[in-house]
Amino acid sequence: MSFVFHRNLANNNLEGPIPDNISSCMNLISLNLSSNYLSGVIPIELAKMKNLDTLDLSCNMVAGPIPSAIGSLEHLLRLNFSNNNLVGYIPAEFGNLRSIMEINQLGGLIPQEVGMLQNLILLKLESNNITGDVSSLINCFSLNVLNVSYNNLAGIVPTDNNFSRFSPDSFLGNPGLCGYWLGSSCYSTSHVQRSCVSRSAILGIAVAGLVILLMILAAACWPHWPQVPKDVSLSKPDIHALPSSNVPPKLVILHMNMAFLVYEDIMRMTENLSEKYIIGYGASSTVYKCVLKNCKPVAIKKLYAHYPQSLKEFETELETVGSIKHRNLVSLQGYSLSPAGNLLFYDYLENGSLWDVLHGSSKKQKLDWEARLRIALGAAQGLAYLHHDCNPRIIHRDVKSKNILLDKDYEAHLADFGIAKSLCTSKTHTSTYVMGTIGYIDPEYARTSRLNEKSDVYSYGIVLLELLTGKKPVDNECNLHHLILSKAADNTVMEMVDPDIADTCKDLGEVKKVFQLALLCSKRQPSDRPTMHEVVRVLDCLVYPDPPSKPALPPALPQSSTVPSYVNEYVSLRGGSTLSCENSSSASDAELFLKFGEVISQNTE
Repeated sequence: MSFVFHRNLANNNLEGPIPDNISSCMNLISLNLSSNYLSGVIPIELAKMKNLDTLDLSCNMVAGPIPSAIGSLEHLLRLNFSNNNLVGYIPAEFGNLRSIMEINQLGGLIPQEVGMLQNLILLKLESNNITGDVSSLINCFSLNVLNVSYNNLAGIVPTDNNFSRFSPDSFLGNPGLCGYWLGSSCYSTSHVQRSCVSRSAILGIAVAGLVILLMILAAACWPHWPQVPKDVSLSKPDIHALPSSNVPPKLVILHMNMAFLVYEDIMRMTENLSEKYIIGYGASSTVYKCVLKNCKPVAIKKLYAHYPQSLKEFETELETVGSIKHRNLVSLQGYSLSPAGNLLFYDYLENGSLWDVLHGSSKKQKLDWEARLRIALGAAQGLAYLHHDCNPRIIHRDVKSKNILLDKDYEAHLADFGIAKSLCTSKTHTSTYVMGTIGYIDPEYARTSRLNEKSDVYSYGIVLLELLTGKKPVDNECNLHHLILSKAADNTVMEMVDPDIADTCKDLGEVKKVFQLALLCSKRQPSDRPTMHEVVRVLDCLVYPDPPSKPALPPALPQSSTVPSYVNEYVSLRGGSTLSCENSSSASDAELFLKFGEVISQNTE
């Protein structure tokens, strides 16, 4: 049996150099030495720790250059060398770290090789002496967060591909940079001379041009718009039927709740989607609340027209949530194709997202243990439907607490299918660019770009940890998953339980079981994770326990096709005795599999 280790030695007042013999910990996966008083240089021996997926040396006094051999750590997902005294350049060998997710505050140039990191999700190089330009990063298609502010970068900031996601703050403090993002305009001569127009001048020209354009459009189009017929069609929508310039936006009804409404009705009810009706924002959309004539509210998701992936996400949502129905999936009521931004109409869910309830500034209501269990079960049932009951199978790709919405009874509904992916029955995985949200992304998916249902299972495991602790997946450079792993290794994981759970849970053994289930879902190897059907069975037996009168099943595992495949792998470890989930929160991986394998098999009809 092999063991893996996570060492969190942050904030321990450690002094002196990092010892060379640290490389003897060959099985170490995560090493966090941040916020100490370590000095000396980064030992090249760290490159021998081939299993590392996290290396954090931030907030120390480490000096000298960065060893190029670090580029040989092929499993590395998170690298943080920020707030040290490093000198020199970013090694070009970092271009070999195809799975790297985070680089913080390194000195020198941005090598062209970094632009080859198509799985790079977050890149922070602020407050250094970085020179050159940022054009090489345009091919980092998975890059969601970029900060190169306060350096000596120069050139034009691109506006296409991944750069459409970045805010102007990402590029502040670089006098040589100019472009649309910075409110300035650039041009080059053969001598690379550059002139920047002031921000106010650009803004004035843009506003004037927009006003003129709107006046022309209003004069040309308004008199010729015919009355839009009422459309109550329930047929599958034609997602490619975009309106032409002389045809008014058309509302397509998919649910009788919105029957006999037209586009103009929606605009009138929301005062042309006024700001006062906004209930949420996203990277690619704004969400509004609209109360219909029948007094029932709907949520209107308006996709930004200038967002490069707007049409793709619109089509994906129609193709997935528009063609499926389940009580734990948000229901699509209708859609409208508009030049100003395509609209999607969903059920309005009164209690917002799970993120709002857990982390919002003003919590509406404390979630007791039973409510959290029901939310976990509902979200699991929605995912199980996508993974196992749809043809083709659907992988959500962005499972997180912000995409789990709660109705008036706090029942969970999975939302936001803009980057979902269909997977044919004959395929075990598909290769695609890494998409998702930092903190929830499956590290193996980030490393290999190979996507399957187990990527959603990993993200769901992180949501379970949120429910159990009330903490964010990533907060102030702290990774919740790594923290729980270190607590589990020390048998202190129950210290992390949200106080609202401790006050309302009658049996803390249930909490331990869900902690173990969360760690099982977030196993490093996708094949080691359970399926969502298996997760549903485990949670179902906690939410709806068997009545005492039900006769106990024999301890022997039933030999049927419904028994999880991983149970047989570890059945020999039972040794004739039944393992209890309550006995230990730091059991070995094999024991965890067996424990939940027994729970699953005993609740399979």
